Parts: sequence; C-alpha cells; structure tokens
Amino acid sequence: MECNQIGCLYVVATPIGNLEDITHRALNVLREVDLIAAEDTRHTSKLLQHFAISTPLKPCHDHNEREQQGYLINLLLSGKNIALVSDAGTPLISDPGFHLVKEAQLKHIKVVPVPGACAVITALSAAGLPSDRFSFEGFLPAKSVARKNTLESLKQEQRTLIFYEAPHRLLESLQDLSAIFGSDRVAVLARELTKTFETIKQCSLAELVNWVASDANQQRGECVLLISPWKAPEEESFNQESLRVLKVLLNELPVKQAAALAAEITGERKNKLYQYAIECIDKNK
Repeated sequence: MECNQIGCLYVVATPIGNLEDITHRALNVLREVDLIAAEDTRHTSKLLQHFAISTPLKPCHDHNEREQQGYLINLLLSGKNIALVSDAGTPLISDPGFHLVKEAQLKHIKVVPVPGACAVITALSAAGLPSDRFSFEGFLPAKSVARKNTLESLKQEQRTLIFYEAPHRLLESLQDLSAIFGSDRVAVLARELTKTFETIKQCSLAELVNWVASDANQQRGECVLLISPWKAPEEESFNQESLRVLKVLLNELPVKQAAALAAEITGERKNKLYQYAIECIDKNK
C-alpha cells in the first residue's frame, strides 16, 4: 500500500456490469486494504466472492454516511487503509461518498483515486454525440413539475447533456424532454451498458419516445440519456435591395407600414422585414 503512519482512503471504481472490466490495480487495493466501505455490502460481497477477496466490509450509503464518517475517519487517522466503493462504477458520481472524501481531505488524509468504469463516460464514448464539451446533470427530479423546470433551464445548453434515469421514470422523462427540447432534438438512450442486453440507440426524441413506449424491455435496467447540444437557429439572409428599400421607407413611415410597402416592392416576406426593422430600432435605442 502507498500510505504508512496515517491511512489512505482509496476511491475504487468497480464494474458497471461486466466483471471483466475491473482493473488489476482495483483488485490489488481491495485485497490489501484493512476495510472496504461499500454502498451495499450484499452487492459488493458478490463481487468480492467472485474474485476470492475476503476483506471486511462496512456499509456506507446515502442514509448512514454521516454517521459512519467519524468512525471511518478515526480508522484512517489510526493508520488503517480503507477502500470506498459504490454498487457500480466510480463512487461519488451520483453515488455516496462525497461527505467522507471531503472530511478526509479536511483532515489531511491522503485520498487516492483508483479509476475504472463510469457509466457517464462509457455512454458518451459510444453515443456519437459531441464529446469535447459535455454536462453531466445526474438524475432528473422525480416529480414532473420540478423535472420540467430543470429541463427548461437546460434547453439551450450548448454542450451535450447527460442524465441518469430510473427505468420506471424513463418514458415520462423522455416525453418531457421531447416537449421542452423539441421532438426533433437528437438523443441517445444507453441502457444496460456492458451487460448482456446492452442497448445504444440514437434518434430524435420523438422517435425515442415511440420506441420506448412500444417496447417494455427498454424500460428496464440502468439508463443513461444523452441529448445533443442546442443550436441557435440560423439567421435568415436578406436580399440587400430589400434592406435598402426598407431603410429608406423607415425614414418616412411607421415600422408596420414601411415593412408592408417594402415587401410589396421587393417581394420579400413582410413579417421578416418587420422583425428586422424592430431589431434595428431596438439596437439603436
């Protein structure tokens, strides 16, 4: 192990499905630490049994993390090494562990990341959406009103958006996404990643809603939703003669009349010219 007088807290990523995805380093750490703090000891026991690891387990989950924190910190300060694991993937990523890691940092205990699987990155790598900039938003709110408010605040996000979603809320969330982001927005459902029934489906939100609604199997398992970045509508081009005529008429006539007459003279759409005139007036105020 890497620590001596004061123990180390190892933040260990575990497989999100396929057990072969665990790293050699992760296995070595899980074997050598004094204790494993696990989100669900029953779940982690199966992983340890598979790899013949007998390290003691202690529960550390959303409901008891604050209570366990003092005990685990004292162990670390006394020189014990602890591995923190979640049920699947990288701890703290929509999983428990933040409070423990924060307290360890405050107590100057060395925190060592042991990287590995993470559903966010796994999904992004195969989604076919822009990956140079993205925003992971965790789980959407369970209640419809709160979920819609959250989506309204994100609908013009210019990065790829990534959400986790519970299977029993998947269809409702997709319907809200389609209504707020637009039915043509490209999205990806990445489901049961690395498992037997892995699914990665890219299409419009409208198509995704229909596909999930028509196949109950797609409403099962672990789900990651990815939404393509928002793109501003392309500005409409204007015939330069139309703009010249409009500008001349605006010197003599009200906006509505000037736009209507310019449209009649040039053949340009009246609403388009009217909107342009309003924008020009606003800029000059």
